[in-house]
Amino acid sequence: MKHVLVTGGAGFIGSHLTEALLAGGDAVTVVDDQSTGDFRNLAAVEGHPHLTCLEGDIGDRKLVEQVTARVDHVYHLAAAVGVALIARQPKETIQRNIHPTEMLLDALVTRWRRGEEVRFFLASTSEVYGKNPKPLFSEEDDLVFGATTRARWSYGASKAIDEFLALACHREYGLPVVIGRFFNVVGPRQSGAYGMVLPRFVSAALANQPLIVHDDGRQVRCFAHVADVLVAVRQLMQAPTAVGRVFNIGSDEPVAIGDLARQVIAAAGSASPIQLLSYAEAYDRDFEDVRRRVPDLRRLKATIAHRNQYDLDAIIAKLLAAARNPPA
Repeated sequence: MKHVLVTGGAGFIGSHLTEALLAGGDAVTVVDDQSTGDFRNLAAVEGHPHLTCLEGDIGDRKLVEQVTARVDHVYHLAAAVGVALIARQPKETIQRNIHPTEMLLDALVTRWRRGEEVRFFLASTSEVYGKNPKPLFSEEDDLVFGATTRARWSYGASKAIDEFLALACHREYGLPVVIGRFFNVVGPRQSGAYGMVLPRFVSAALANQPLIVHDDGRQVRCFAHVADVLVAVRQLMQAPTAVGRVFNIGSDEPVAIGDLARQVIAAAGSASPIQLLSYAEAYDRDFEDVRRRVPDLRRLKATIAHRNQYDLDAIIAKLLAAARNPPA
């Protein structure tokens, strides 16, 4: 039995990861401050004999030393969440992303240099590519951020620093690290409160309310189901050839956001209209967005055998079903 730490384990992705790890026979410690996560997301495994839940700030050094003392694997998912939060609180975004990562890595390097076996997964993001204009993003591409006067780029820049820190610990000390850049992960328990587009669309469509589409709706994204993403993450953590490397994780099936809205309306049998909203109205006047964000998944597919099971139609159907039949 492996002992595993999941930071941000009460959040959307973290709670699904915790369930999967427990189902696989691991003992899991979850740390979450519940700022954007909620321990109710772990209701399905509440009382599990191999689950420990701690409410706390992973930026607390004493807590970090306590929870990393005996674990075998660390999945670091705790971070600022959502474009809306980032636009409002760039200072908090930077602090919440960089400081805890540095402390976790310091604690694990100390153990590694004592000869103890540990492994670290860093959940990064497609936001690190910034506004690189390439039609397909690959892991060795340049990171192209906007001006520092545009608060939106604080998130991608701070997660890039996280990646630099993790890779530096691998290069300098040999610490086994794996970095995954997530591209628009969706699934049950994801909230639309922080700007996540698909849960917003599903909720609005089922209520026959307007689907709010930002800008002109022609911006392109890819959406992957959380179950597929976490299979890839867990396989990467077991793959020796993944150590010290960065991987795009997600779907490479592109869709324009306006088309996505129409697809959700059709699948829901909804009478909802589509309403366009400018970025200035949605966030602030200096907000910048990226027109196209599609991952190159060749490195991932060359490293692990997993292939996504859910296409976009299946994802929308599952989200609609979950929203119509919420857990008791």
